[in-house]
Amino acid sequence: MPSTRALKNRIRSVKSTKQITKAMQLVAASKMRKAQEAEKAMEPYTSAARELLTHLAAQGETDRHPLFRTPEKITSRMLIVIGTDKGLAGAYDANVLKLYARQLIDDDAAGVKNQTIAIGRRTNRFVSRLKNVNVAAAYQDLPDDPSGSQLRAIVDTALNAFNSGEIDVVDIVYTEFINSVNQQAIVKRILPAGFEETEEVSEDVRTAEFEPSAEEVLEAVTYRLVEAQVYFALLTARASEYIMRMLAMKNATDNANDLIDDLTLAMNKARQGAITQELAEISGGVEALKE
Repeated sequence: MPSTRALKNRIRSVKSTKQITKAMQLVAASKMRKAQEAEKAMEPYTSAARELLTHLAAQGETDRHPLFRTPEKITSRMLIVIGTDKGLAGAYDANVLKLYARQLIDDDAAGVKNQTIAIGRRTNRFVSRLKNVNVAAAYQDLPDDPSGSQLRAIVDTALNAFNSGEIDVVDIVYTEFINSVNQQAIVKRILPAGFEETEEVSEDVRTAEFEPSAEEVLEAVTYRLVEAQVYFALLTARASEYIMRMLAMKNATDNANDLIDDLTLAMNKARQGAITQELAEISGGVEALKE
């Protein structure tokens, strides 16, 4: 059995680790709430964009726009993969990268060429180890709320490749935040542009005059829609990352508490055994003196 001193040192070490995991748990919880708030803040804008696009689609404007064209056959596609810059988030990166690898295998089997935009240090590291992967762009250390220039760089890379005919479709691979106990790695298509039509278009939108033209308004709104979809994916992926890190750190903290209890019990037993042995030695010495 380890000595009392060794057990004390181990308990002290585990308590120190517990303080770190507890702090990381609280930080992750705080950042998760901020990411959720940012996600909710963009809902009014997304709803307005869907309403306007629903109206323009009813006028037949979207049928003529190149960003809405659907290819007869997919021969190439771009994958935007969102991972993390840091670890300690449970199976977050493993789930995303496993889904991404499956997409590459499916494309290879179907004879579809692909390009990748890697977001996150872990994603970049994973992609760099793969053979025959065409990396169109790589980003890491993005802030929780990406600025306009950072977001546009990602969107423009995808749009330029799509408009030039270099790729037929653009899919984004990320972790969707469903609720605090359910996060799922999914693939979502963002080009050709698509949107969920609203059930009703307001009178203001129906009677609005488009300046300088409906075509140019559609161009701007479609760009903003694609941008909003990428932005939403970044936000919900970051919220999923933080909730998974928070849960991982909570489990680590709970395990530390259990380990401290076990080590304390072992230390008390060792101390009791040492005291019992000392008493036995004293008793034996007294008996020896009597003789």
